Amino acid sequence: MTVNSALERAKKYLDKFSLGLEPREHEQTTKTSVEAAEALGVEVGQIAKTILFRAGETYGLFVAAGDIKIDSKKVKGLLDGGKVRIAKPDEVEEKTGYQVGGVCPFDINPEIKIFIDSSMARFEKVFSAAGSSHSYLPITLEQLQEVTGGTIVDMQKE
Repeated sequence: MTVNSALERAKKYLDKFSLGLEPREHEQTTKTSVEAAEALGVEVGQIAKTILFRAGETYGLFVAAGDIKIDSKKVKGLLDGGKVRIAKPDEVEEKTGYQVGGVCPFDINPEIKIFIDSSMARFEKVFSAAGSSHSYLPITLEQLQEVTGGTIVDMQKE
């Protein structure tokens, strides 16, 4: 999928919600939380990193603040599976339709459960990827939950 088609896919999906959400592109890469925060001039915690985990044969998409470490024990409990690992890049693209570094937390395989980190509530807006490593989407936590159908959980490692 090309950058423009991935961004268009995200935009088309978001338009269904009539929330005025507009994916944007940036000249700088926004592939990592740190790169995205620098490019957008925001705190790393405002970057909604999206990571696909696998436990046994079960996948779960976790959307977390860019400044936290996700607790693998909590992931395991949420996925009701065996050993937890981060999905490989080819698995990520196969399961989500997006490449690592640009994975949208929405418009993905409906069989994949989505979990949203509650610590992002400290920000008025967060910034998720929107289909490419140069894309971003300004969004509130409430809007993020609405467009993903995700469950808000505490996933921060204590």
